[in-house]
Amino acid sequence: MAKPKRGRSTAAVDDYVGARIRERRIMMGLTQQQLAETIGVTYQQAHKYERGINRVSAGRLYEIAHALNSPISYFFEGVGEEPARQITPHQRMLLEIARNFAEITNEKHQEAVSQLARALAGR
Repeated sequence: MAKPKRGRSTAAVDDYVGARIRERRIMMGLTQQQLAETIGVTYQQAHKYERGINRVSAGRLYEIAHALNSPISYFFEGVGEEPARQITPHQRMLLEIARNFAEITNEKHQEAVSQLARALAGR
């Protein structure tokens, strides 16, 4: 007996949740490999979750939420309201800059980077 196809709305939710996982992973500065290792799956499986190819079970979503330091509800916020947002290269760069800046522990270095950014922006 053939397996019934998933409904479009179900597939759309899987895609949305996957996009939110990817978005949060990038915001946290993790690679797919690092996330995969943290939740105990292969890199390929993490990739399939993020692309909505494989559905994320409730237990696995719990592990992902814990690994990404976010509530499970984060992955469903805005579902059904708009298509899944794609992070642009510019947005990715901004997230990386913010993450890297936050890792600078020396306050003088932070101030120097901040002044450099203001100077480059022409402010």
